[in-house]
Amino acid sequence: MIVLFFGDVVGRPARNLLLARLPVLRHRYRADAVIVNGENAANGLGITPKVADTLFAGGVDVITTGNHVWRYKEIYAYLEENSRIIRPFNYLPDNPGRGLTVVDVPGGRLGVLNLSGTLMLNPARSAFEVVDEALEHLHGVRNVIVDMHAEATSEKVALGFYLAGRVSAVLGTHTHVRTGDARILAGGTAYITDVGMCGSRDSVIGVNKEIILRRMLTQMPATFQVAEHDLWLEGVAVELDESGRAVRITPFEEASGE
Repeated sequence: MIVLFFGDVVGRPARNLLLARLPVLRHRYRADAVIVNGENAANGLGITPKVADTLFAGGVDVITTGNHVWRYKEIYAYLEENSRIIRPFNYLPDNPGRGLTVVDVPGGRLGVLNLSGTLMLNPARSAFEVVDEALEHLHGVRNVIVDMHAEATSEKVALGFYLAGRVSAVLGTHTHVRTGDARILAGGTAYITDVGMCGSRDSVIGVNKEIILRRMLTQMPATFQVAEHDLWLEGVAVELDESGRAVRITPFEEASGE
């Protein structure tokens, strides 16, 4: 099985680029499944049912999220109704939606687990406290991808080592800057601390740079605007063997060509 995983999609410009290039990228990497972190997909913060439907219609198999998932109330019922969009498993159990899912794709069954780091994101429970429980729900699923949505690199690295040999991949999201540590951990677990983002490089993590500079210089509040130029897609292709062990992780980037 080959899985394409795209980092945080920031706003409409990045969505449009992703949907335009996804058929080509699927073919290039012979991908069986596509996972996208969509927590910034609607106007740079949050996700709506309409945006999620557009991503699914464009070829995305599973959408993961993170700390901005509650931004739009209309997503609450959608999270309950659609099992292919998930929020961190370590949120409260009675929160809308679910923290994991299993989908059938050409390469077989694929489990996807969403977790949140603790530092600055303040989930109800630590990812380390609940991950064993989550994996019990995925018992019998050989191919399991974990999206660790976290601020602290230490939490992501530690979770990678904790799950080494127990899942197919631990892929970090949230900080929007791709790290250079993609590798295969002991036991065949693909790992990267952050896969990057789908958005503008002429920006501060996807937001209009002039707005962020003004805010940092003045310490005054400002309304964020999604940057629209110099767009790039960033992600990883993870190749799994028949046992669900990773044999290769390949970071990739695709420019809009502006």
